[in-house]
Amino acid sequence: MSQSSIPIGPGPLRVVVEEPRRGLGRFGRRLLWMALIISILINFSLFGVYQSYFQGDNEVPERYHSGNKQATDKVAIVSVEGTIMAGEGFVKKQIDSVLKDERVKAVVLRVDSPGGTVTGSDYIYHHLKEMVAKKKIPLVVSMGSIAASGGYYVSMAASGGSLDDDKLIFAEPTTWTGSIGVIIPHYDLTGLLEKLAIQDDSIASAPLKQMGSPTAKQPPAIREEERKILQTLVSDTFDGFKEIVLDGRPKLREDPDKQKVVFTGQIFTAKQAKRDGLVDELGFIEDAIDQAIKLAKLDKDEVRVVKYHKPKSAFLEAFGESRASHFDLSSLLDMTAPRAYYLCTWLPGLDLSSKP
Repeated sequence: MSQSSIPIGPGPLRVVVEEPRRGLGRFGRRLLWMALIISILINFSLFGVYQSYFQGDNEVPERYHSGNKQATDKVAIVSVEGTIMAGEGFVKKQIDSVLKDERVKAVVLRVDSPGGTVTGSDYIYHHLKEMVAKKKIPLVVSMGSIAASGGYYVSMAASGGSLDDDKLIFAEPTTWTGSIGVIIPHYDLTGLLEKLAIQDDSIASAPLKQMGSPTAKQPPAIREEERKILQTLVSDTFDGFKEIVLDGRPKLREDPDKQKVVFTGQIFTAKQAKRDGLVDELGFIEDAIDQAIKLAKLDKDEVRVVKYHKPKSAFLEAFGESRASHFDLSSLLDMTAPRAYYLCTWLPGLDLSSKP
């Protein structure tokens, strides 16, 4: 530190001049930046762990769709889109939101799905029926591009009780529906493994423990027994599917000839489906909404139509939705597990889609 005196007036005025201190330097600044980055990463990690605690009742936000924005009475659109897997995902959250909202007086079920697992489809169907029974409200279906197999199964929630004779299922003119049936995907890879000099040498408690395995080379007698057992599983499950359809479409129960047509697993156009009694009317979602308002005995000018949306986390909002797909051993084992499907598809039965 240097000092200098400047004479002013009768006596000298001492002025102290200090040299500037050196900063942290390049290394110090790097340490600060590293600490900041680590802090941000830790906070995002904690948010990922505890985000379920922060979402609360806003987990399934609703948005205005149509009608009177100031109206108190609501018609809620519940969406079933994509392949149905577990069943307890976004669709269940929408159903729970309807149950909690006393202002919802009717529901339009928007179905755009090729179906999915037997259990997932039945889970959604069950909870939709339970919702209608608890709230005593009408449920009208609006079918999108495809409402097949499990997609048709969940549509049967619109039928029953005193509303059997009303128009409850609307299909757009270009909708494909039907595909009423059950499939257990199975592939025989034993020939390919032989060419690759690979042998399935699994050890099982009994031959049928490997039933349906694509890699186990079983004697013809065991193979034949396997097919009989698997066919029994499919047939029993198919009987349950048919019963759900006959409960939802009571006029079909009285027409065995039409049952022979609709229970073949065939896909139908909207016009064919209406002709055979699988749907009630050709129309768009606006027509289904009008019918729901009518069945709920509401004033069309005093109704607000809302639709539920999947929320985005704060992280995805800030940095976009692109992220690496999650894959682990449990996912692989789940894909290889034997599973029955209410599904309209030409692809192998792999769980590659998001759960609705």
